[in-house]
Amino acid sequence: MEIGLVGLLRMAWIAGILPLLVASLPFPRLSQLHEVVMGFAKRGKIMQSSLYKFTVPQRFFTHFYALAVIWTGLLLAATWIYAYTVAPMASEPFLYSSIASHLTGGSHPFTLHRSHSTPLKHRYMVWKSVFLLLLMEIQVLRRLYENIYVFHYIPSARMHIFGYLTGLFFYTAAPLSLWSNVAVEVYEFSANQVSEFIVRGKDQMAFSEFNLWEFVNSPMKLGWHHWIGAIIFFWGWIHQHQCHRILGSLREHREESHEYVVPHGNWFELVSCPHYLAEIVIYAGLVVASGGSDLTIWLLFGFVVVNLVFAAAETHSLYRRGSKLLRDEDPLPCKVLPLVSQLISTIDAHD
Repeated sequence: MEIGLVGLLRMAWIAGILPLLVASLPFPRLSQLHEVVMGFAKRGKIMQSSLYKFTVPQRFFTHFYALAVIWTGLLLAATWIYAYTVAPMASEPFLYSSIASHLTGGSHPFTLHRSHSTPLKHRYMVWKSVFLLLLMEIQVLRRLYENIYVFHYIPSARMHIFGYLTGLFFYTAAPLSLWSNVAVEVYEFSANQVSEFIVRGKDQMAFSEFNLWEFVNSPMKLGWHHWIGAIIFFWGWIHQHQCHRILGSLREHREESHEYVVPHGNWFELVSCPHYLAEIVIYAGLVVASGGSDLTIWLLFGFVVVNLVFAAAETHSLYRRGSKLLRDEDPLPCKVLPLVSQLISTIDAHD
């Protein structure tokens, strides 16, 4: 099952990345492919009216995050319970073993049994999955909150049905990609627990001693690179929320019109789509927190980067069109990356 799941996830991410990369190549023969892919990606003000019959309301974004909160939460709960039961952390920092505690006889017998029955490297991998899923749950919870309370979608805002289905796929596959290395064992453990509950009932099940502090504190004992990844994650997380609040404030009291308001503030002074840049930073944080050795997570990150850079292109071109959108003296930030923005500004200055 594990090989099958990992292989399917990797093939799915590659299948998503390749068309976007090919459509981005600056060759005239690929212009038609570019238009087709861009048509699937368009939403809101940038969507053509001819495509409306293949669209759903843009407020359906909430479906993505509701699904993600429930799905990621289930994976997180199952993995956390498995990690606590089968792969507990030692009372010492995780980089060291519990040999000293064993020699002094200071550990609880059940804890020693649990710790020595699971290899150190394996416990590390299991708790790493818990940590990544916890970060993902924090991300999708905030996105769900923003779609309910921050964004104010106008009735005419639409998105292509293909983009809607892609979003549902992404928020199903992304948590699985963070979880795939422990998928088999967590699934079998959870299935056995459910079977035991059905056969024996609650009163006949064997429960081990529960230590709430150990249950909550165990992820805190992971290595330094996990926390560097978490810092990067929350850096992007905070800025994305601030940028979303700016976008939400533009929509709050705006009547339906075809004029696109150029936002300002925070990272909007650096790039055209800072919420996309922040999303890339968030998933870069997940890559660092994972240790950078999992190809599946790298492919997930690659899909996020390629998809968002491609989607940012249309928004960026929208900012350039029409005298009502930008004054001549207004700086024109680039799509996603600030360094590229400075290069384009320099080229424009010499044209």
